[in-house]
Amino acid sequence: MNHVARPRTAAAVSTLLAASVALTACGSTGEESTAKTSDKASEKASGTPAAQVANPIVTTYDGGLYVLDGTTLELAEDIPLEGFNRVNPAGSNRHVMVSTASGFQVLDAAGRKLTDIEFEGSKPGHVVRHAGRTILFADGTGVVTVFDPKDLGDTKPKSETYTSAAPHHGVAIQLADGKLVTTLGTEEKRVGIAVLDKDRKEITRSEECPGVHGEAAARGEAVVIGCEDGVLIYKDGAIKKVGSPAEYGRIGNQAGSDESRVVLGDYKKDKDAELERPEEVSLINTGTGKMRLVDIGTSYTFRSLARGPHGEGLVLGTDGKIHVIDPETGKVTRRISALGPWQEPLDWQQPRPALFVRDHTAYVSDPSSKKLMAIDIESGKQLVATELPKAPNELSGVKEH
Repeated sequence: MNHVARPRTAAAVSTLLAASVALTACGSTGEESTAKTSDKASEKASGTPAAQVANPIVTTYDGGLYVLDGTTLELAEDIPLEGFNRVNPAGSNRHVMVSTASGFQVLDAAGRKLTDIEFEGSKPGHVVRHAGRTILFADGTGVVTVFDPKDLGDTKPKSETYTSAAPHHGVAIQLADGKLVTTLGTEEKRVGIAVLDKDRKEITRSEECPGVHGEAAARGEAVVIGCEDGVLIYKDGAIKKVGSPAEYGRIGNQAGSDESRVVLGDYKKDKDAELERPEEVSLINTGTGKMRLVDIGTSYTFRSLARGPHGEGLVLGTDGKIHVIDPETGKVTRRISALGPWQEPLDWQQPRPALFVRDHTAYVSDPSSKKLMAIDIESGKQLVATELPKAPNELSGVKEH
């Protein structure tokens, strides 16, 4: 599941969002391909629909969206869209959710077009995929929207909604049995989670999670929610708090895998830093209820975390390498060269390298060179790369449940 990261405090989020126009919101060759734009004039002249894009990858840039072929990385479509926009898999084999100024808009990436289908809501935030459902959280209203991505098509799919007690920068996940795990908080303070049954009646809650942020699910449907002093684990009907080694040890971005009982998280320990560049990641074992910290020897950002096809942890470091971690032992087993060294910008909305993983392929963006590359995780070899007209920022693609 892919997570939408935010600055540390709700106040900082509100300020940045108010200033933003648009949002809170395997190839066979290692040679570079030149990015190509679609021939729109020919398409209009012939009256034929645009060719479908295979396994599309989507990246944002300042002023729009690029849709690329997932195998060749050829640029299939350039879609103008003003403002700072965010992208996440919608849960189907052709759609991507685009978070804009007014809500979550559906991009038909395979069809190379931004549709009119929108789930309205101010400050659109986290997009979560789990158990055949896609769950949206609108920070400005506190509304949670749940729908079946198989129903995405020419019309807006039927959905269910739940409204939080107060708007806040939150996240929710619906489990296979219909239970909803959702965050608790206000615009000023976020405190924990509540678990609701299918009828949205509260079963249990915990308010032992200051600054609650982000979620991930591990094998066995154990849900991990980040806090400023550790995490909460919801599993088998009970909530367990796992504290950080230090009084302040913030985990706000996580990556889970159905192949592993361990969740990969970030780890920040300097509460007063203007911008902390952490070099440790956290591994939360949902089976034992214990946390392990791993020093990877380089810093990383909120767009650096992913999981491999066998549940391995993947972290894109500022040293330009993908650090492969055994989640059970905490050992860094390999380092895959991807790009040159880089530094995280102070402004979280500014472009920085990003990592998106689908099956056995890792896609890595490099804004400084305007490049995007695909790397085979097993061999560590670059499959293909392309240069884009403008610097890529957010990186995502289609990904079925």
